[in-house]
Amino acid sequence: MARRVAIATGIPTVMGMASFIVSYLVVSRGLMDIPPAATLVTSGGFFLLGLLGLSYGVLSASWENEPGTLLGLEQVSVNVSRLRSSFKRPPASS
Repeated sequence: MARRVAIATGIPTVMGMASFIVSYLVVSRGLMDIPPAATLVTSGGFFLLGLLGLSYGVLSASWENEPGTLLGLEQVSVNVSRLRSSFKRPPASS
């Protein structure tokens, strides 16, 4: 799980930070005029992708004794059903 979270969250987060640096370098050297809104939207998109990667990393975790596969796609549906069942109300006691 930690490896999936690090990759699925780390890469988009680094790209989100790099978009500020690249935008600054391009504008300061006069190569292109990039509107600040475009830089913010681009970095925000990468940060949102990192948030989705964090969710994927957690939901693809194998909670069994044997390790899961490399991508853990088979665990997503199992973990989503466990998550949904945890939000159901317990039956009322009499």
